[in-house]
Order: sequence, then C-alpha cells, then structure tokens
Amino acid sequence: MNHPARISRYDVIVIGAGAAGMMCAAEAGKRGRRVLILDHATKLAEKIRISGGGRCNFTNLDVGIGNYLSRNPQFCRSALARYTPAHFIGLVDRHGIPWHEREHGQLFCDDSAQDIIDMLRAECEDGAVNWAMPCTLQSLAAGDSPETRFILDTSHGRLACASLVVATGGLSIPKIGATPLGYKIAEQFGLAIIAPKPALVPLTLPPEELAIYKELSGMAFDAVAECGAGRFRENLLFTHRGLSGPVILQASSYWQARDYGEADGGTQVTVNLFPAENVRDWLGERARSKSLLANLLTERLPKRFAQAWCEQRGWNKPTHQFNARELDAIATALSGWAITPNGTLGYAKAEVTLGGVDTRTLSSKTMEARDVPGLFFVGEVVDVTGHLGGYNFQWAWASGHAAGQAA
Repeated sequence: MNHPARISRYDVIVIGAGAAGMMCAAEAGKRGRRVLILDHATKLAEKIRISGGGRCNFTNLDVGIGNYLSRNPQFCRSALARYTPAHFIGLVDRHGIPWHEREHGQLFCDDSAQDIIDMLRAECEDGAVNWAMPCTLQSLAAGDSPETRFILDTSHGRLACASLVVATGGLSIPKIGATPLGYKIAEQFGLAIIAPKPALVPLTLPPEELAIYKELSGMAFDAVAECGAGRFRENLLFTHRGLSGPVILQASSYWQARDYGEADGGTQVTVNLFPAENVRDWLGERARSKSLLANLLTERLPKRFAQAWCEQRGWNKPTHQFNARELDAIATALSGWAITPNGTLGYAKAEVTLGGVDTRTLSSKTMEARDVPGLFFVGEVVDVTGHLGGYNFQWAWASGHAAGQAA
C-alpha cells in the first residue's frame, strides 16, 4: 500500500472486468456515476476472447427462463425481460460489428470475439469509467457512511465506494484466472452460497463402461440426451475419458443439478440413439433381415459403435432370429440408453459454473443484496446457469445492465 492515509473515492467499484462487469460499469458510468473497474488479470476479458471458438456466441435469438438452471428458477425473469437479445444486438449493430446466426438461434461474430471486447471497452469509455488492471484485492471491509460503504485495500492503494459490484465469475477455466473471490465476498457479508460445480462439462464413465467405448474416442453422431428436466438434440462425442459433444455438455448441467430438486437433475443421462424416427417401427420393417443386428444398425449409427453396443448386450446375431419381445427390448434400449456417469472433467474443461451466490439473498430487479445496501452480484458468480448457445452471455448482459441501472 503506497499511501495508507489516502483514499480514492468512487460512486461504484466493479470487481471483475469480464462480460457482466464491463456491461455494469458502462451503464453506471453513463448514468453519471464515478466508476472504477478493477481486475487481477493482465489481459482484458480472456473468457470472452476464447469463447465460441474465438468468435463469441454473444447471445441467442430465443431466450427464456427455461434456458437457465437455478435453485430459484424465476429469479432471472426480470433482468432478462428488461434487457433482451434485441437490446444487445442493437448495441452490436451500432458498433458496426458483423455477425451471423447459426443453428438453434446462436449468434456469433463474423470476425473475432475481440470485437465484443473492444465494444464493451468503448462503452466503458463513453461512461468515463476508470480502470485498475492488473489490481489485486488485499482486503475488503464495511465503511461507515453511505458514501463509503465499502473500503478496499488493493495493490493500487486504498479505495472506497458507495456501491460495490462483484462480477468475478465462477470457477470454470482456472488457467485464465478463475478464483473463488466472489463467493468469499458473499460469505463475508453473510450471503448464502449454493455449492459450485462444473457445468457444461464433459462426463466421465465408470471403468467397466469406458473399457467398452474408449476405442471410439473422436467418434460423433446426432442423438437426444435427457437428464431430469433437460432434453437436448445435438452431437454426442466419445472421448478417451467418457462422453462429450454439445448434447452431453447440455445434459451435464442437469446431471450436476441432480440435488437441486425433482424438477432439475437426475442420476442418469438417457440417450436416444434414434432421434429422428420411431425405432420400433424401423426394426419392425427389418425384422426378417438376415443381417447381424449390428450391421443393420449401421444404417443409422457408426459401425464401430453399433458393434460395441450390441456386443455389450449379447445381441450379436442375425436380426430375424430375435422374437417380437426381444425387438421391443432392443427398441427400448436404442431409444433409452441409460448412462450413469461417475464424474466430470472438472472446472478445467467446464464452460460455466453451476451454483453460486444464492439468488434468494438478492433483488431480482437490481441484483443488490437484500440485507447489505450497496452490494451487488452479477453474471456467473450468481446461481443462474444458462444452456450452451449464448445464454450465459445474455445473463451477463442482462444482470450487468440491471445492476448498472441501480448501483
């Protein structure tokens, strides 16, 4: 600390210069608030930069509360309704950033995710936001007046503010700087935390199952995966540790939420290997075939998978040798392959964090802590987790905007 007696005062200090933090800082600054945004990283918004294969899947055309997981599922409704994908698209268009739509309503930059970072930086400049990067938070304490509710000791000296916004993100992708700081701040001020878990993450299989499928690493095909309340249709990918691909990443969040309650996760992930048709009808049309069942299934599935799947079940005989009851059982298995994962690949491979600051302690309109005036939480640090496909960025924009209008 260079000047222990000197305090730099701000109306708003935002901890975390990611998507939600920059959105909040820009909005507060444009309201005339004196804002400082600080971050421990040396590079600005690395998570935005690497997102969407470097092109940033910045929102989705179809956003609703059904695209989010939370112990308090209605919480995100207000912020999402007041700052919609159309609002963010308008911002992107005003900055002249070219973009395109992909499947499932996902929107990406034509050129680079850096365009979104530059846009947010420019919005902060419009709001005359001050910056402290890299900046380490050494301690945080409650102040003694409405103008100095929070005192921060940092590597940039002692700071004070009336409103403190925590936009520190979750624990996913630690190699680019994820830390539990936001949860520690919440706990310091008496807010509950829903235990964080990796989400949108590849799943691992138990050894006996892995032994059957590990040789298929790199193979992908279209499937439907269901877990609890989640049902998705996209590509399934085999890995040397288990299962991945968009459909498994989606289902993984629900599998991780299996203790949230009946409406969310389950202990198994069920995969429909015939997502486009009625498998019993398909088998019935081929019931007299003299082809091995595995060979018949290669009409719809990769050959090596069909062989491994049939061998595991002892179904390696000509199709016409199965009776009607056996064909029913085969159809049931093909449309409902039940998988019991034994874990995930963890935060290093997770796209987001499930859990976080308990939303029951926050205002859904402002993101302010109900019992701690001036303390706000936005983005991934909050217990709101979106599906894959731009939904987590939309939550960052919406929650950041809500807090920026109030802080």
